[in-house]
This record gives sequence, C-alpha cells and structure tokens, in this order.
Amino acid sequence: MRKQIAAANWKMNCTLTQAEELLSKLAAAEINVTENRISVIAVPAPYLILAQQQLVHKANVFVAAQNCYSKKSGAYTGETSVEMLQSIGTAYVLIGHSERREYFHETNSLLADKVNIALEYNITPIFCCGEALDIREANTQNEFVGRQLEESLFHLTAEQLQKVVIAYEPIWAIGTGKTASSEQAQEMHAYIRSALAAKYGSSVADSISILYGGSVKGSNAAELFAQPDVDGGLVGGASLNAEEFTAIINALK
Repeated sequence: MRKQIAAANWKMNCTLTQAEELLSKLAAAEINVTENRISVIAVPAPYLILAQQQLVHKANVFVAAQNCYSKKSGAYTGETSVEMLQSIGTAYVLIGHSERREYFHETNSLLADKVNIALEYNITPIFCCGEALDIREANTQNEFVGRQLEESLFHLTAEQLQKVVIAYEPIWAIGTGKTASSEQAQEMHAYIRSALAAKYGSSVADSISILYGGSVKGSNAAELFAQPDVDGGLVGGASLNAEEFTAIINALK
C-alpha cells in the first residue's frame, strides 16, 4: 500500500516565536498517523533544527526542507546543500515548487539534478509539477505535466523513482481560493500515474504517492483524498493553522 501523506508547506512565513507556537500545537495535536499514513512539515530553513527538536517524539511526522541546491558544496552563497540537510536529519525536501519555477526560473533540467542529489543523500524528494491557467484553458495540461515528468524524473531507474513523492499543483489553484474539483484532481493524478506506468510499468506506478497541492483545506480534504489516485495533499496556507492542518491530516485515507 502506498503512503498517504499530508505535507505542510509553510513557505516564507512565521517568526521564530510563531514557529515555536505552531510546532508546539502540532506536537500536542491528536493526529491519526501510522506507518502508511504520515505527515511531513516543510519549514523555512532557519527552523529546520527547531522543528526536528519539537517533533522528535511524534511518530510518523517528518520534517522537510523547502528547497535545496543541486551541488554538494562550494561557493554558492545563500544556498543549502542536501549534505547539510542530511547532517541535521532532514527526511524530505520539496523540489520544483511552482514558486521556485516561476520566481527563480528553475528549469526541468536543474530540478533533475536536485532530484539526483537528494536521492544520493537518502532524502526523499517531493517533486512538484503542474500547469498555469493558460495551459489549463488551452487543454494542454497533460502534455505540459508529462514533459515536466519526462525531463526531471524519467532518467531515474525504477528503484530510484519509487523513492520519490510527486505533488501535482494546479498553479491556478494555489493561493487563489480556487480549487480543482475532486474530479479534476483525480483526472490529472490518473494521467500522471498512467505516464509513470507507461515508462516503468503499473506495479511501480501504483507504488508512488501522488499528492494534490492547490488550496487544500479541512473542509475539502476528505473529498479530495477519497479519490483513488489522490494520496494526500501538499498544503500551503491552511498548514499555518494547527487545528486546520490537523483536520487535513486526519482526513487521509
């Protein structure tokens, strides 16, 4: 059974005091997690060690970085290497979030390098893909997302790919209050799984968790997660509220 995952992405939010308060509430929350029903909290880099310390006794809750660099080390001022992340026990890293692609011009080729080095250091990449509104309106979203997968992931072996989590983000539904319908989410998740199956076979495709990321809230999480190919969510704004995010975790299949 593939993992069902509720992943929080705090983005560039929270002061130290706010982060401590939010982590404390999450650490105390009654959440229904198991080995196959987990939560991942992606916090800003200054709070990675704090999050590890606050959540260390929370079984099946893991800390993630929001980004990493594509090189092991060197003269790359301001960047964070996966070697650094590994050294502090970071389990997951977001790669290719739409904001990284849009604002920092990260290409599919660069993201392939980031996926490679994360896997080299045994950190699970949460690889983000998805289309903007104009692509959705042109009904070319499948081709667009398929190209993202092909250029960033399809060089991997089947064994490597099974260590990757995929997050589908309809960019037009991030922070806009719009949400893809559960049917639209399922349609794209099914397409992604079919693309994986065409390349690697159905048994590999069926083992990979595919998360939905686009205005997931406590009120719509259960409906979204009930879809057969939706294995949880990558949650932005709602993850900054402990009660709301707890409800999302508890909505996992």
